[in-house]
Amino acid sequence: MPQPQNAIRLAHITKTFGEVVANRDVSLEVRRGEILSLLGENGSGKTTLMNMIAGIYYPDEGQIFLGEEPVDIRSPRDALRLGIGMIHQHFKLVDVFTALENIALCMEPGRRLDLRRVRSQARAICEKYGFALDLDQKVYEMSVSQKQTLEIVKVLFRGADILILDEPTAVLTPQETEKLFAVMRNMKADGKAVIIITHKLHEVLTVSDRVAILRRGEYVGTVNTCDATEETLTEMMVGKKVELDIERPEPDHPVRRLCIQHLSVNSPEGGRVLDDVSFDVYGGEILGIAGISGNGQKELLEAIAGLQRVEGGASIQFFPPEAEDRPASLLGKSPRDIREAGIHLSFGPEDRLGLGLVGSMGMTDNMMLKRYGSGHSPLVDRKAPRELAEEIRQELGVVTPGLNTPVSQLSGGNVQKVLVGRELAASPVVLMTAYAVRGLDINTSYTIYRLLNEQKKKGVAVIYVGEDLDVLLELCDRILVLCGGRANGMLDGRTATKEEVGLRMTNLQTETEVHA
Repeated sequence: MPQPQNAIRLAHITKTFGEVVANRDVSLEVRRGEILSLLGENGSGKTTLMNMIAGIYYPDEGQIFLGEEPVDIRSPRDALRLGIGMIHQHFKLVDVFTALENIALCMEPGRRLDLRRVRSQARAICEKYGFALDLDQKVYEMSVSQKQTLEIVKVLFRGADILILDEPTAVLTPQETEKLFAVMRNMKADGKAVIIITHKLHEVLTVSDRVAILRRGEYVGTVNTCDATEETLTEMMVGKKVELDIERPEPDHPVRRLCIQHLSVNSPEGGRVLDDVSFDVYGGEILGIAGISGNGQKELLEAIAGLQRVEGGASIQFFPPEAEDRPASLLGKSPRDIREAGIHLSFGPEDRLGLGLVGSMGMTDNMMLKRYGSGHSPLVDRKAPRELAEEIRQELGVVTPGLNTPVSQLSGGNVQKVLVGRELAASPVVLMTAYAVRGLDINTSYTIYRLLNEQKKKGVAVIYVGEDLDVLLELCDRILVLCGGRANGMLDGRTATKEEVGLRMTNLQTETEVHA
């Protein structure tokens, strides 16, 4: 049987950023007609390595080969010219343009714009690989899945034979994920080389042919997916055995902490993002919130935290431990008053450095930000923030040269660890956490799940907004499904199926159907 041809090969690649070694002496190959998964803990250098293939970074040492020919990739334009396209987590689309117009923007400079020819070529690509894409739809009208499809069609239109997908299923429903996998298999059958960066091991085992593993910037090895399990892959990633069963203790005497009734929130543009949502939250349980990104999850938590204006007729009642028979209304209270009452919001934003942390500051100084206004001078008291920073570094395995290293120099996953660790260090009565494990490797994710369960055992009411339905079903006691800003059912986490949750995320049901 002939040996498969290499699409691209990396030989002894090294890349550093100041004192941080992102990749050290990495050598691996990707074959034509295969799907290769790239695994590794946060800070292991996965995205940096792929960014060098895509022309965003240039290696300090080593050589990249296209087939067996050495190539010099100094820009994304160079990469596209060589048939390499990368689909990032944050899409690069013009919202007011149609899909067709966004594809037309990919034409080589100097070529005459012929929209009929672009339409014909784009339609042929869609038919060949099984894309469902309306070429005349505006980007702002598209779902996340449709935007991702458009990004893939764009790089195929430019003639890409090597495609890199960075966390492609992060915000997709199970049904959308299956459609994407079908497309990837069609591209593989056409001889394309597909590389995916992901932390979802079950998806790795489902769709990939081989798995390449990085650990602390170094190449560990490549294994055939048919010979791998979640346990063996995790052990290769972290260098030790990791227990992958998510603990879910039974709620011990749950006590109502929040009663939300008829909650509605409008967007700044006037559209309704939350519509008449009602539910209770109990101490000693983890309540999951499921929904496609942009269906009101963020606004729901922000409304409880006092960060969103709530429409008339709503009620948010808080039952404090010291006065459970005398509930207090949270409406009209300031975010600081709500936080001081014990209701804490831990939100992992997409823009971690813009909304969550100050990039130019180190871990210690970012810990100090949460103490501002607490009565202690942030200019004098550095001991407690420094101890907290060190505790987070040890507990979550933050890879950093030092506590004072600017967090902007850390990998995206390590920035997320700092953000999440800072928020979980408080002693809340109600802990609302959104996207706490977004971008985190499996080892750190399981540490976060353990910390959330510790809060649950202490009697804390935990609200968990997550993107991975498998995790929601394993971790949460109840799951509230949001669809189009409306509550679309409250499900038992122990008996619900992924398919049922996925359908409720995309198909709004009538009140009769929900309560049947």
